[in-house]
Amino acid sequence: MPTISMFLGIIIRMFNTNEHNPPHFHAYYQGCEAVFDMDGEIIDGDFPKRQTKFVAAWAELHRDELLANWELAQDNQPLYKIEPLR
Repeated sequence: MPTISMFLGIIIRMFNTNEHNPPHFHAYYQGCEAVFDMDGEIIDGDFPKRQTKFVAAWAELHRDELLANWELAQDNQPLYKIEPLR
């Protein structure tokens, strides 16, 4: 699963193997893992509250890029990196 962004100790990854809908991405932080929708809401897993807020803010800023990567993933194409939260 390619890493598409990293910030504040959080790793963001997205499968690029025609994964199932709805569109989502995976976030990892110090042994915690959660699946987020493109609006930055947790749909599965457990994540610290503070880091969840960072992921949600990042997803809001980069929603179009996340959706573009999702489309690439559906076609088994390489994904591009997305700027970290600053």
